[in-house]
Amino acid sequence: MGLEGKTLFITGGSRGIGLAIALRAAGDGANVAIAAKTAEPHSKLLGTIYSAAEAVEAAGGRALPILLDVRDIEAVEVSVAKVAQHFGGIDICVNNASAINLSTSTESEVKRFDLIQQVNMRATFFVSRSCIAHLAKAENPHVLTLSPPLNMRADWFADHLPYTLSKYGMSMVMFGMAEEFCKQGIAFNCLWPRTTIATSAVEFALGGEEMLRRSRKPEIMADAAHAILVRDASEYTGNFVLDEDILRDEGVADYSGYRFDPDTELAMDIFVATD
Repeated sequence: MGLEGKTLFITGGSRGIGLAIALRAAGDGANVAIAAKTAEPHSKLLGTIYSAAEAVEAAGGRALPILLDVRDIEAVEVSVAKVAQHFGGIDICVNNASAINLSTSTESEVKRFDLIQQVNMRATFFVSRSCIAHLAKAENPHVLTLSPPLNMRADWFADHLPYTLSKYGMSMVMFGMAEEFCKQGIAFNCLWPRTTIATSAVEFALGGEEMLRRSRKPEIMADAAHAILVRDASEYTGNFVLDEDILRDEGVADYSGYRFDPDTELAMDIFVATD
C-alpha cells in the first residue's frame, strides 16, 4: 500500500522531520498541506512553507502551503476546512509542530512555559480535533503525533519538567483519542526517534554541530511514519513506537544509511532508555 491520492495535513512541515514526512508521502503521489508559520526565509533556519510546497510537488505530490500558528485555534479550524475543501477531504493528520526548551522548573520563564504547552500539547489536541470530522469520512484515517512513549521516569521529569509535561501531554492526547474514536476507525499513534535527529531544533537546542554529527537524518522518521500511515487504521491504533522498531518490523536491519556522520557515535534521544 502507498499514499497515492491521500491528503495529509502536516503541522510544522516547512523543514526537518515534518518536511521529510511530506516528501516521503509526495513520492507516492499524495496531497500535502504544509501548515507552518515560516513564510519568509529565516537567517538561521532553512525552509518556508513555499519552498516546502515546491519540494513536495517536485517529489511527485500536490501541495498547499498554509501559513499557520498552531496556537491560534480559530486559524487551525479555518486551515483544516480550507485543506479539506481544496483536496476534497483529509485522510491523515500529522502533529509534527513542536517547541523545545530544556529549562529546569526554576529556570523556566512563564512565557516560555506557556509557549511549549500551547505549541505541543494544546495544539496537538485542537489540530487533531479539528480534523476528526474529515477523517471520519476517509477510507483509512490516521493521526500521527511525534511524541514519546509514556514511560514514567522521574529523572526525565526532573531534568526538564516543563518540556516533559508538554511532550507527554501530546502522547496522552493520542492515548485518549485512540480509545475515544476507535469505533469510528480512526487511528491515533505516536512516533519517536531512538536517536537524536539532525534538525535545526537539535542543532540549536541540544548541542550544535557536534550533536548533528551524532544524529540520524530525518528520513528515518519519514520512512517509519510512512510504514505506520499505510497500516490498517482500524487495527493499528493506540501505539507508542520508536522509529527503529517500526522499521525493524518492516524488515529493515541496516540503519547505517540514515546516519548524518557514519564515523561518529550516535546519541540516544530524550525519553529513550539506553537499555
